[in-house]
Amino acid sequence: MGELNQIQAMIIDLDGVLWLGDTPLPGVVDLFNLLHRKSIQYILATNNATADPNSVCNRLATLGVNVEPDRILTSGQASAQFLQLQLPQGALVYTIGESALRIALTQVGFTLTDAADGAQAVVVGLDRQLSWNTMSEAALAIQAGAIFIGTNPDVSFPMERGQVPGVGATLAALKAATGVQPTIVGKPEPHLYLQALQRLDTEPERALMLGDRLETDILGGQHAGMVTCLVLTGITQRQDLVDSSIQPDYVFEDLPQLCRALVGEMP
Repeated sequence: MGELNQIQAMIIDLDGVLWLGDTPLPGVVDLFNLLHRKSIQYILATNNATADPNSVCNRLATLGVNVEPDRILTSGQASAQFLQLQLPQGALVYTIGESALRIALTQVGFTLTDAADGAQAVVVGLDRQLSWNTMSEAALAIQAGAIFIGTNPDVSFPMERGQVPGVGATLAALKAATGVQPTIVGKPEPHLYLQALQRLDTEPERALMLGDRLETDILGGQHAGMVTCLVLTGITQRQDLVDSSIQPDYVFEDLPQLCRALVGEMP
């Protein structure tokens, strides 16, 4: 177990850690004030491909937290960078997702298409207006040999009223229809973590992964060799820890409790 007082950098999840749906969680401002005071570098890394770095910064600004866009890394951005290693610039990509994912793909030079014909890759993120026609074109492209990428495997997404379907639910339907397993870029796979650690220029054992989900945030942090910290404000609840083989280094009820630990006010 790494020591909290030796942490030089943090990779911080968004949904379920900083907010639930549209509702900020307690301790957000205090956490960022503490990170700045202790000169702890950080990247806000989210599996949510609908998140746009500028909109995340604007949302934090309304809470009184100033964060630069280059401190935000989404699974959509990570997927675009990963796909750059697989396909040439200008390649046709079929996308299930919202504007942030589409922007991330076009910014690195891909050409988006609305039909399966000619698509060299299918990139799937959360799409809250998902239709049967959209799914059908994606399935046809995958069956024709297009690279199948999922921004993340989260089958659910935390909201104020409870858990709703996430990207993993869409990926499961496409896998069932095509028999093809997607390549996952987001947590718990290494691609997003490696990109974040590269930005931080920090060794993984000196970095803390802060998240709310055992099977993505915490497992991915462990695979990357990071210290892991779970807050019980999102998906994972304390009872889930009893039956899970995934055990974080630290567990806190919420951000205020984590902040107290970071300044040495509790064991």
